[in-house]
Amino acid sequence: MSLSTTPAPSLPYASQLPIVDLSAADRGPDARRLLHAQLHSAAHDVGFFQLVGHGVTEAETKALTDAMRAFFALPEADRLALDNINSPHFRGYTRIGDERTRGARDWRDQLDIGAERPARAPAPWEPAYGWLEGPNQWPEALPELRTAALRWIDRLSGVAAKLLRELLASIGAPPDFYDDIFGPHAHPQLKLVRYPGSSGEGDDQGVGAHKDYGFLTLLLQDRVGGLQVEREDGNFHDVPPLPGAFVVNLGELLEVATDGYLLATNHRVVSPPGATERFSVPFFYNPRLDARIAPLDFPYASAAPGVTTDPANPLFAEYGRNALKGKMRAHPLVAARHHADLLLRPEGRPDHPAMSA
Repeated sequence: MSLSTTPAPSLPYASQLPIVDLSAADRGPDARRLLHAQLHSAAHDVGFFQLVGHGVTEAETKALTDAMRAFFALPEADRLALDNINSPHFRGYTRIGDERTRGARDWRDQLDIGAERPARAPAPWEPAYGWLEGPNQWPEALPELRTAALRWIDRLSGVAAKLLRELLASIGAPPDFYDDIFGPHAHPQLKLVRYPGSSGEGDDQGVGAHKDYGFLTLLLQDRVGGLQVEREDGNFHDVPPLPGAFVVNLGELLEVATDGYLLATNHRVVSPPGATERFSVPFFYNPRLDARIAPLDFPYASAAPGVTTDPANPLFAEYGRNALKGKMRAHPLVAARHHADLLLRPEGRPDHPAMSA
């Protein structure tokens, strides 16, 4: 799964996402103007792109992917010792089929990791999304995984921060507009994911169609493929792996912030055939849980079409509410065990006053 700089073959635009070179930000005003034009188009028209020139080295990537493969090669008992059903913070291992997207099971297993914070239960008068902060669960037999994963969170937080500033500048907004809602109390998340192949039951849902609910997602995928993005024609198109690149997509908070001018786009993963394994590492760049996302002031605001409406998926300007809503739906076993009083109503609205505080 190591990254290389070997260029990908030329692909039709319908299947290939725009390719953006972040290093152009440091190569003078002409290169930066071109970068901004590419970012603007990709974020406004597609909501997805391939990011190169990010500075993450092959050695850094190999340290993480080697540790990830070693984790999934551990005996099942060692992985289940980290079962996320033991964590009220939704951290740890999710076995195959236990995660849900829009109520349907996803055929993958994964390890959910976040910023390492002390365990803390929010008081009754505090927002319930405080449960999302807490310690991770780590395998005792694999100490290098903790080191590699936390380094990856720090490394990609820096890449994402730079990318967000350039993205805001590309649409004429102040590049530092959202700096104060990140910082040391930001809520980054990392998933180490394995798709084990087909379920054998005629269902190819590796992960169902969805949008991410934060700011930016940077995905490292291996060479197997399976990621699909909904495009302008309403169909889902394959995203062929591009060695050396992160697949970047915009989250719902950027759509909310720009009143729909920037797109959060539906995407999914189709299970690889047979017993073929696929590995991926999505990193989610998210602000503080209590951050309220102020509307962005930018020159193209008058052309914004409005935020996508979905009665089954209400969007909130406060990040923590979106995050808790997503976790409760995706991990119903954890929700039932630790947060029965917070379970969502069928229409998707919070059922507890503390959740919307």
